[in-house]
Amino acid sequence: MSIRRKAAGLTAVAAMTALAACGNGNGDNEAADGDVQVGDEDSFVTDLEFTTGGTGGTYYPLGGELSTIFSDNTEASVNYVESGGSAVNLGRILQEQSQLAMTQNDTAVNALTGDLGEDLEGVTVDNFGWISNLYPEAMHIVVREDSGIETIEDLEGATIAVGDVGSGTRAISDAILDYYEIEYTPEETDFAASTEMLGDGQIDASMFVAGVPVAALTSLAATTDVQLISLPQDEAEEIGEGGLYEAYDIPADSYDFLDEDVTTLSVFAALVASTTQVSEDLAYEITAALFEHSDEVTLDVGRNIDLENALTGVGEIPLHPGAQRYFEEQGVELP
Repeated sequence: MSIRRKAAGLTAVAAMTALAACGNGNGDNEAADGDVQVGDEDSFVTDLEFTTGGTGGTYYPLGGELSTIFSDNTEASVNYVESGGSAVNLGRILQEQSQLAMTQNDTAVNALTGDLGEDLEGVTVDNFGWISNLYPEAMHIVVREDSGIETIEDLEGATIAVGDVGSGTRAISDAILDYYEIEYTPEETDFAASTEMLGDGQIDASMFVAGVPVAALTSLAATTDVQLISLPQDEAEEIGEGGLYEAYDIPADSYDFLDEDVTTLSVFAALVASTTQVSEDLAYEITAALFEHSDEVTLDVGRNIDLENALTGVGEIPLHPGAQRYFEEQGVELP
């Protein structure tokens, strides 16, 4: 099987606009409210586009490694692409442009309920199913050491990179900044670009969600003195009370510039697949390959890929029928 890499054909803005315009799927197998669309033999494909994230984060390189695993161990040929983030990825599945996607679990829940933000209010994505949780992602709030910013409240009036349009980062950034009623100037960009902007002094802070450690931050810290803003534990827990986020500690040994753990919020990165274009049998093969070859993932986050964590954070997100069959065979308790 072959593996190909390219940039996603739609920009984040274009994908979000198209998603809003297309509404609830293509109508060929339209589902009732609360149900998931399921395809048939005529709609299933084996040449899969796997939409990931920005090149400076974890989604993109992990997507590349998983593409190799899936291509080598299933009937699929996988083409992984960079993208603007979770909401855009789910939009591409809705439009049947992508068949596999990385997403934050909170964004997946919002996609099911039609709560993807003001521009997409009421638009639901009803043709994807959960394959597995992959790893926890931590919110990083990064500032320059010489900025004078020591606490989250010090961000009042700042220019802050809050995540790309259509990213899960933007949703968590909003949740945090709204909680503290901080007025700020937003910069919407992916976090690889935002770390460069922070290093150049174009912005005051960068907020991004990614698996720990983040290569882009490690690279920035090699040339610029930076620090991470920690949230008070009780306030982090209160922000996460809605169930989509959890209080999380970034260990001090994650980055050379840290002297102590940093309290923040986390979500889970997950793998999902189209239910209209990925058959039950192929999704079963993909799920099996994920767990049976997880030791081939070289990134640090690969150690989190196991059956014990597979359904963490799934909530009300429907399982793909193929993944469900695999979990049942393995004796995994289903939600």
